[in-house]
Amino acid sequence: MSASPLSLLLRTLQLGDGTFPVGAFTFSNGLESALQTGVVSDAASLKRFVQGVAWQSAGLDGVALLHAHRAARAADLRQLLVVDEALMIRRVGQEQRLMLTRMGKKLTELGERLAPGALPAQWLQCIRDGSTPGSYPVSAGLLFASLEVAEAEAFAVHHYGVVSMMLGAALRLMKIDHYTTQQIAFELHGDIDEIYQQKANCAQEDMASFSPVFDVLVAQHEQATVRMFMN
Repeated sequence: MSASPLSLLLRTLQLGDGTFPVGAFTFSNGLESALQTGVVSDAASLKRFVQGVAWQSAGLDGVALLHAHRAARAADLRQLLVVDEALMIRRVGQEQRLMLTRMGKKLTELGERLAPGALPAQWLQCIRDGSTPGSYPVSAGLLFASLEVAEAEAFAVHHYGVVSMMLGAALRLMKIDHYTTQQIAFELHGDIDEIYQQKANCAQEDMASFSPVFDVLVAQHEQATVRMFMN
């Protein structure tokens, strides 16, 4: 039986909540290195950096999520595996790959309980036996499709997660208060329609990310001797 509109709304909010236990709080998505190197130093530079990473993520992880959602709607496990591989070969940096696979596996384990079915069970088995990396965006696309959450809403929840992860890390890494981070989030969420419209028609082969500053920061973090976050 399909969920009512209100139940579906609450479940969508649940999956997007920062307290959803997939380990997002252990990652800064490059922000720790950005602060250490001076790329981010205040609220204005924080907003620019988070906005840039959110757009970068949309063109790579977001496109993967959309194609995974469509594959899951078609019950096409083979295509899910193809999208997962295509995403992971484009993700630069050991720590970024660790973030995607660790969160993806945890999300899939939780998703099998929340939305049990043949395809989620097969996907989890593929992750466990090493047949696929099980990245977070692909796992999220599968879970949202299983819950009958529309792809636009799924894309928006993923965007929200990227922004909230980084701003949550900012509260622990720099002198900034909740008022400022909430204002930044509120302003950045206004970009979502434009971002989705740009990415909704991207082919799988269009997944790409040209962000040399971000990639250098990711590499720098792997060599750092003092770290609060896992990436």
